[in-house]
Amino acid sequence: MWIFEVGRNLRKVSSFGAHVALRPSASLPKNSLGYRFLSNTEANEQQVERRAQRRQATFTDRTQLKYARRLVVKLGSAVITREDEHGLALGRLASIVEQVAECHVGGRECIMVTSGAVAFGKQKLAQELLMSLSMRETLSPKDHTRSETGTLLEPRAAAAVGQSGLMSLYDAMFAQYGVKIAQVLVTKGDFYNEETRRNLISTLSELISLNIVPIINTNDAVTPPPQTDDDFRTGTGGKKIIALKDNDSLAAMLAAEVEADLLILMSDVDGIYTKPPSQEGARLIPTFTPDMLESVKFGKKSKVGTGGMDSKVQAATWALDRGVSVVICNGMQEKAIKTIMSGRKLGTFFTDVAATPGFLPVEHMCENARHGSRTLIGLSAEDRANCIRTLADLLVSKQDFILAENAKDILEAQKVNTAKPLLNRLSLSPSKLNRCKQVSTKLLTRATKTLVAL
Repeated sequence: MWIFEVGRNLRKVSSFGAHVALRPSASLPKNSLGYRFLSNTEANEQQVERRAQRRQATFTDRTQLKYARRLVVKLGSAVITREDEHGLALGRLASIVEQVAECHVGGRECIMVTSGAVAFGKQKLAQELLMSLSMRETLSPKDHTRSETGTLLEPRAAAAVGQSGLMSLYDAMFAQYGVKIAQVLVTKGDFYNEETRRNLISTLSELISLNIVPIINTNDAVTPPPQTDDDFRTGTGGKKIIALKDNDSLAAMLAAEVEADLLILMSDVDGIYTKPPSQEGARLIPTFTPDMLESVKFGKKSKVGTGGMDSKVQAATWALDRGVSVVICNGMQEKAIKTIMSGRKLGTFFTDVAATPGFLPVEHMCENARHGSRTLIGLSAEDRANCIRTLADLLVSKQDFILAENAKDILEAQKVNTAKPLLNRLSLSPSKLNRCKQVSTKLLTRATKTLVAL
């Protein structure tokens, strides 16, 4: 295959799986049209370069998630399946569809990775199985349609029966918001083969450009039972790629291939805990970094899913390493997607910038400020006065350090074209610091006189 390059710095994916890179040709005269062909090697090098540039643009804290333009939302089996494993939780599913539709109508590009075909199919097969029972079995108090479910209702057959109904349900729900959807079924071979993966990404890009929401699921009718594969495997060209074992790894691989800004993995737990949530002392981790992986203990997977929390963390860290921000949240919580997109604290946010020496996420700063405020309230009047005196003295003794850090803030503000009045308010000087100290001292003196008078 050859890549055709022409024109200016734009990029499109054709419907035939060939990347059309619009960029001036350096090997042709300036007055020519600039047509030239790129080999696969050159195209791969450009793709690696683009992803390296995106890698540096990964969101560093939750407040930046509102800028995500391309989203991949993965719905776990436990989120959209009823407790009895037969049928879908329509209320939860409708709420998620509404949020995805609102994101789509608001200008974001959305891709959904869904489970639920097996659960939907089990509901239909259970009815057929009931019709095949004898009179004795029908009148028996024992439910023969649900005993020995693993042998009576084969998951692959249930998936084949339920997939069409699942997509019909999605189509009806999204139609209420004027959003069109497309079904895409994939298998392991679609990702491990270079040509089929290229065709898959081409199809997804074409659907997105047509303002259609792709809904992706593994083709469970032909997929073999879950195996104990390694978390990673070697793909074409010796590249290390994640093993496609469940929809978590599928969502991570898709997010990396389509260069998504954000991947949301929705499960039936609130996020990543230091140990299984059922154990005493388990604590939710609001911000997760890859170096914390060894300190986390994982529990068992849900009874209706194929991947547990360990699988989600492996998929999330793999996607994060390829420039995709990730949030693992509880899909049963109301308005979870809208809460995440607004930058509020929900679930576990994956980032790697916390490993940078001296870096502290904004949410941690807020938590420390709240803790300090509560501690300050509990202090005596004399202790508070000593705190104010210490801070006033530090404004002068640490003046050089404060002014140096303020100069860095001014430069960052100028890069984003901050208005001049705001820059003047942000700027510090020795006279401003001395004035702050004088005001603090006056307030302290006035407060002391008031307490003495009382």
